[in-house]
Amino acid sequence: MRALLWIVGVVAGVLILLGLLLEAVRWLIIIGLVALVVVIVLGAVKTRRVRNRPAGRR
Repeated sequence: MRALLWIVGVVAGVLILLGLLLEAVRWLIIIGLVALVVVIVLGAVKTRRVRNRPAGRR
């Protein structure tokens, strides 16, 4: 009986840690995608500003 309780406790701990890890990975993916979109938008805005600037002024 004691061994069964240990097994159940270990399995429960592993499942909890796995759930936390997957949740963290999901949030990291979301944050990474948001950062990627921000970088693309900022790059496009800076490119347009450089192209719209007159050639004589630098």
